[in-house]
Amino acid sequence: QQVESGGGLVQAGDSLRLSCTTSGRTFARHAMGWFRQPPGKEREFVAAVSWTGRSTKYADSVKGRFSTSADNAKNAVYLQMNNLKPEDTAVYYCASGPVFDQRTAHDWRIYSSWGQGTQVTVSS
Repeated sequence: QQVESGGGLVQAGDSLRLSCTTSGRTFARHAMGWFRQPPGKEREFVAAVSWTGRSTKYADSVKGRFSTSADNAKNAVYLQMNNLKPEDTAVYYCASGPVFDQRTAHDWRIYSSWGQGTQVTVSS
């Protein structure tokens, strides 16, 4: 299971970096996805990255503001969130799935292991 960290309360325009790590298991050969669930709404795709870090995919709503990366040495993935907006307020989840595929990386159903989530709140 993954553990997310780095959430918090920030103002619009601020930045946050979320981390996702695991213990006792490697992320090698897995796709890593970031999802979020805004209050009162369904879970939605944010970004995904291959374990090598060479392939990524982003939701249109975060393109140009968010970036995701992988650090093999630390067995960790990151979600750098810049220019945060109030509509980015949500619980953010990290998930691991099969080998990265650009066609399916946005689909929560391919991810088999999920973290507990970290709250991100953006005030206006």
